[in-house]
Amino acid sequence: MAVVSGRLLKRRAKRSGSTDYDHLLDVKDVHLAFKGVKAIDGVSFHVDDGELFAIIGPNGSGKTSLFNSINQVYKPQKGDILWKGDSLSGLKPNKTAELGIARTFQNIALYPHMTVVENLLTGRHVRMEAGWLAGSIWWGKAKAEEIENRGIVEDIIDFLEIEQWRKYPVGLLPYGIQKRVELGRALAMDPELLLLDEPVAGMNLEETEDMARFILDIQDELGIAIILVEHDMGLVMDIADRILVVDFGKPIATGLPAEVQRNPNVIKAYLGEELETA
Repeated sequence: MAVVSGRLLKRRAKRSGSTDYDHLLDVKDVHLAFKGVKAIDGVSFHVDDGELFAIIGPNGSGKTSLFNSINQVYKPQKGDILWKGDSLSGLKPNKTAELGIARTFQNIALYPHMTVVENLLTGRHVRMEAGWLAGSIWWGKAKAEEIENRGIVEDIIDFLEIEQWRKYPVGLLPYGIQKRVELGRALAMDPELLLLDEPVAGMNLEETEDMARFILDIQDELGIAIILVEHDMGLVMDIADRILVVDFGKPIATGLPAEVQRNPNVIKAYLGEELETA
């Protein structure tokens, strides 16, 4: 199990604020279309504090479009998305990140010529408050921020067990380690909700098991809520608290893994046969 640093736990405690809301994230009847083609067609779901919620469906079923709508890269034509009871509508993606929503990408989006430490530090930009002048002379608040940010990055390196690669350019690292670094960069944003877009895609069995362990540690030890989009049904059924199934942008089932596994609409529309929890 990954070792959870006291500083990481302290950051989570510091970020915990009012809980005067029904759900951490509440997606309400969202519709999104591109030139008449519906990518999301009336999807509703909610995610609670510390929950691991999975979204599954065939390729092109609208899963990534949902992520892009949550962090406001896409602007749905109908419906609303609430964060702690307040609408995200009209916000820019950088503002949703500041609110506490971070994501990883299906295709790795790291800086290949920068080291692991440098890539993780880029995730801290949403938490930096010192101005450019203070930063240029590395004094006062800027210096204190830099020391704090580097400490948090080192904690994440320990947490994800990537110490031996910390000074290597990311582009030279094995694929599975690069995926771990991308997860670390999202953690560096100090989120309350992580959007994980196919975090084990392209991984072998050992890498998949490692990533599953880290995801569970993030949920259990750091208390961070997670929305997981993934095609590995064994992984989803093993670790998700609840699952939403979408097909052609439409929701066809929501429930516990065992319920979704037996749902005839899911079997017919997506799986073709009953899910197996390998």
